[in-house]
Amino acid sequence: MEIKKINHIAVAVEDIEQATDFWEKTLGLSLDHVEEVQSQHAKVAFFPCGDSEIELVQPTDPESSTARFLQTRGPGIHHLCLEVEDIEAALAELKAKGVRLINEVPITEPGRKMAFIHPKSSGGVLLELYQLL
Repeated sequence: MEIKKINHIAVAVEDIEQATDFWEKTLGLSLDHVEEVQSQHAKVAFFPCGDSEIELVQPTDPESSTARFLQTRGPGIHHLCLEVEDIEAALAELKAKGVRLINEVPITEPGRKMAFIHPKSSGGVLLELYQLL
């Protein structure tokens, strides 16, 4: 499996507009765009930062994994996303190594595929694999 780069770091937030003010006005990052990611039941704001991005993630469903994260841990770093060349091959390799996967088949969104590795397999860090299409 070839990891190309850190694609993004996701930060779980309760109020995306309020959080955007800090990242824009205080840190000086420029908001690229905001989108609804229906497969994740979330509204996401994207802030380019060098070759990576900061993503602010606000749940749109109180039963979503991000909503549960906020309820138990509060706002903060939610996951680290690693960009890979071939997500299907990466998932097959990880599964063969006994890694616990949340998604054994990638989720396809416009322009990308993604899958999550369970934090119990990665020392407590929720990892997302990402392949740009």
